Amino acid sequence: MRDPNIYRVRVMERAMQILDCFDDEHPERGVSEIAELVGLHKATTHRIIVSLMNGGFLEKAPGGERYRLGLRLAELGMAAIRTLDFRREAIPHMKALVDRFEETCDLSVFDRGEVFYVEVIQGKHTLTIAARVGQRLPAHCTASGKTFLAFMPEAEARAILKEPLTRYTDWTITSAEEVLAQLPEVRARGYGYDDQEFELGIRAVAAPIRNREGRVIAVISMPGPTSRMTPERVSQIAQGLVATTRAISLRLGWQG
Repeated sequence: MRDPNIYRVRVMERAMQILDCFDDEHPERGVSEIAELVGLHKATTHRIIVSLMNGGFLEKAPGGERYRLGLRLAELGMAAIRTLDFRREAIPHMKALVDRFEETCDLSVFDRGEVFYVEVIQGKHTLTIAARVGQRLPAHCTASGKTFLAFMPEAEARAILKEPLTRYTDWTITSAEEVLAQLPEVRARGYGYDDQEFELGIRAVAAPIRNREGRVIAVISMPGPTSRMTPERVSQIAQGLVATTRAISLRLGWQG
């Protein structure tokens, strides 16, 4: 077998490391800060940043001393999302769920150990709870994340649940073993659930979409405020989600 390192292009890897420095918590960074994060000389970092700016992947933030992600990345990201067959199949079903339950409905995939949102259909209430397209959320304390974890090999789930797990509320489970202990129940009932584990006052239910081979490739979830997401309401939404994701999976070639 050929050494995979012979295919590595170091400058491209460094460019990707620089792009990975930006997220929701750090939308802007300076050259010195980026250089420290990626372990490069400041001059080398600046040259790569200039190249990324020339391609539209980075741009200067207002003030001119810091940088942020460029619109070219957004264009490429949306182009990638539009190629997802399951997304096109899911959207009409998601709209039907919103019409039925009036809560926000979102669609996500699992990427690099996190839940990544690719579609959101807003609910019909004045007070709605919603992720954003392109947003990432943790796996251990979200209904969608626990659904993804439940339907992957245990060894893979263990590798993702590296302690210490971040605590977001008093309800967050921060023990990997406790999260793992929940997963057989998620598989048995066919849906994931979180009760104020990521955000106080929010409950959510999620169910998996499978491909032709039966692998879980996406998850649909419905979050809502605890005032509306009563146990009875959660049960109704869970049944609707499971039936919907099963129908989508069958359309994608799953044999059930």
